[in-house]
Amino acid sequence: MGQLKNTVELLGYYGSDEVICCSAWTSTSRKLTDEKRARIPKMINMLWSEGHETPFEKGVVHFLVNVDQASHIHLLKHRISSFNGESARYKELKEDKYYIPEDWKDIKRTDFVPLKAAEQFVVIQSWADTLREYTEKGNALYHQCLKDLTPVLGRKRAKESARFFKTYNSQIQADVMFNMRSFANFLKLRNSEHAQLEIREIAAKMLECVKNIEGNPFKYTLEAWGIK
Repeated sequence: MGQLKNTVELLGYYGSDEVICCSAWTSTSRKLTDEKRARIPKMINMLWSEGHETPFEKGVVHFLVNVDQASHIHLLKHRISSFNGESARYKELKEDKYYIPEDWKDIKRTDFVPLKAAEQFVVIQSWADTLREYTEKGNALYHQCLKDLTPVLGRKRAKESARFFKTYNSQIQADVMFNMRSFANFLKLRNSEHAQLEIREIAAKMLECVKNIEGNPFKYTLEAWGIK
């Protein structure tokens, strides 16, 4: 399959601002009236601003992502999310998906040694091209190693050890779910100028997916987080 961009897809969601408020109102009365519904924007803001965060766990967002290994690790660090991903231990990764940073595109290698001065057309290789070649070599070695190890070590051990040839920019597919409390924490840390570019772009795409849910069910929750 080769080089691909990291992608995010919203698989589904549960809950809404109303569900979150009903969770909080359980301590008094869950009965909804028009007057209560009118109070939802202020209620959501009060709950979040005053640190009453458990009701936000009643809202859930569910994504399917294709990401590089570095971003995969960043996602795994959010232990209060629910996460399942492709495993090279249990299957051969036949698609050979990988990611090349777009901001590397025009950066040339300074260590590239030209041929003789008489050669008029010398191509100075970019770092993006070097990473692409390196990745594709690793993928070829991965499949060949898996093939040769299997009859000696067995398929299980061959799969789990041949993956050492897979590079850090290899992409896997993962299924990740956050409740809205943990999603706020994720966005705070990953949709930040201090986060690595790749995971920051993934967080921004996730947020855009949630903002674009039909009917905008988490409108006031996002506003309470300072997101318009």
